Amino acid sequence: MITLTIDGIKVQAEEGETILQAAKRAGIRIPTLCYLEGLSPRGACRLCLVEIRNWGGRLVPSCATPVQEGLEVVANSERLRELRRTILEMIFAERNHICAFCVSNGHCELQNLAMELGMDHVRLPYRWPLLPVDLSHAKYGIDHNRCVLCGRCVRACAEVEGAMTWGFSGRGIFTLVEADLGDPWGKSKTCTGCGKCVQACPTGALFEKGKATSEQVKRPEILVEVTERRPRA
Repeated sequence: MITLTIDGIKVQAEEGETILQAAKRAGIRIPTLCYLEGLSPRGACRLCLVEIRNWGGRLVPSCATPVQEGLEVVANSERLRELRRTILEMIFAERNHICAFCVSNGHCELQNLAMELGMDHVRLPYRWPLLPVDLSHAKYGIDHNRCVLCGRCVRACAEVEGAMTWGFSGRGIFTLVEADLGDPWGKSKTCTGCGKCVQACPTGALFEKGKATSEQVKRPEILVEVTERRPRA
C-alpha cells in the first residue's frame, strides 16, 4: 500500500491507482467531466486538477496521475476553485451551451458542475460556431453545439462496445466527434446501435430521438456494469 495526504488527510492507495481513485475512496470530492469509471482516463478537460505541494505546487490531472508514496496533494482550495471555474467558463463559451434550450436541461453533468462551482455567468464571449446537428440515425442524434470534446463516447464505443465508430476530426476549436471518418451517423457501417455512447455523454450532445427533455436521463454507470459482467479470461 502507498500512503499519501490529500487535503491534510492521510489516505492509503494501491500501487497503480490514480490520485482521483484514492480521493474518491477517502470521500474527498474532486470535480470531473471527461473521466468516467469503466473507461481509460484521458485528462482532457482539466477540471480534476490538483496541486502537488512537494512537486513545487505543480498542477496535475488527478484522473491520470498515479499515486506515489508521500505525495502531499491539495484537492480543494480557492486557487483550484478559481481555475476550475475558468476552465468551465471556457468550455461553456467554446460552443452553444445555453441550458434552457438543451435536451439535457436538468440532468446534465456540465450544468451540475456549473452549480457546484458557483458559475452563475460566463465572463468570456461565446463563439457561437453554428455547428451541424446529425439526425440521420434511426434512434439517436448528435448536436455538435453541445459537445465538450470529453471523448467519453469515443472511449465507450472503442473500449466497451468494440465498434470503434467514433473518432476525432479537425484540430483545436475546429475539432468534431465524427462517425466513420465523417460519414453521417445513420450511414455508419460500424455502429451497432447499442447506445453506449449516448449513455456515456455528459451533456446533450448525444441524445435519444423521440424523448422529451424530462426523459433524457442517462445511465453512464452502465458501462461499468457491462464490463464487470463479462467473463474474465
